[in-house]
Amino acid sequence: MMIETVLSPVSPESLAMAGKLFREGQIVAFPTETVYGLGAWAMSREGIRRIYEAKGRPSDNPLIVHVAPGMSLEGLAGEIPEKAKILMEKFWPGPLTMIFPKGDRILPEVTGGLDTVAIRMPSHPVAMKLIESCGLPIVAPSANTSGRPSPTTAQHVLEDLSGKVPLILDGGPCSVGLESTIVDLTGEVPMILRPGAITEEMLQEALGEVTVDPAVAAAVSLAKDIKPKAPGMKYRHYAPKGRLIITDYPAGDIASWIREDEKLPGEKLGLIGSSEWLDEIMNHLAESHEDQNICRIDLGKREDKQQIAAALFDALRRADETGLTKMYGEAFAREDLGEAIMNRFLKASSERRFIKR
Repeated sequence: MMIETVLSPVSPESLAMAGKLFREGQIVAFPTETVYGLGAWAMSREGIRRIYEAKGRPSDNPLIVHVAPGMSLEGLAGEIPEKAKILMEKFWPGPLTMIFPKGDRILPEVTGGLDTVAIRMPSHPVAMKLIESCGLPIVAPSANTSGRPSPTTAQHVLEDLSGKVPLILDGGPCSVGLESTIVDLTGEVPMILRPGAITEEMLQEALGEVTVDPAVAAAVSLAKDIKPKAPGMKYRHYAPKGRLIITDYPAGDIASWIREDEKLPGEKLGLIGSSEWLDEIMNHLAESHEDQNICRIDLGKREDKQQIAAALFDALRRADETGLTKMYGEAFAREDLGEAIMNRFLKASSERRFIKR
């Protein structure tokens, strides 16, 4: 059933309205530092049901519980290991989600039937005010249709969820632009289940030994019969409607592929990458005057990984808006934040062309 969606600037009145909606078992979209979230009170079965319904989200894909500074984790986490306390002290509030044994207040609908729960404390001032003003822990996946690029502006949320969510709080563009890092702290050695702005190097500096789930490096999804322990591990995410090919081949090779693509009827071609990468390819195409109809989506300077991360999901949405049927994406170096960028970019891809090394 379609409902009226209100897109509202953040104010004491809109925050009060959000709290009222949460208590009534409704859902609200709101900004965090990572991406916009689609929230419900963590103890409301009706609100949680509405999240899954609005997103078209598989029921075994767990949700992240969001808390505010000063809010107790009693009943949310069954146990808080010492290493988790170290990470809380260093990275909370911030873009870090931790996996704990679930507490007795956590509904099975939140965890996808698992005996663990994901919890984070966002640093965005609107998210913190919202949770503090409600006095409630909130569950919130990204505020998009499942499988679509995550939303980094309120307009992105409106594009996907208009008529499905009663209130969208507009807090401007998200600063990080990629979902939070997820670390599993239920084993002896902490394991990264999803890379993000809190990098492996940062976690190692804080804790010492940290492992990475093999599915992260390969940017592959879990098998169908395995329950995901964290969001984003099992189902295809971020995919544009056209074919996205991630490649590390030289600019001249990519230009040759584009020349061949242009001979095919109905293809609308594009490139998504750093300013330098785009310039290299377009220079090759300009030699034969074949650069006029290529859509260029510039993520920013190659060395500015924070800018590239913040621009990535918007770029994938722009590819759809432009009607691109086939596009080539730059394979970025995977150090530091580059690991999270490539994890999302590869998950969005339909093909990978890498030079054998």
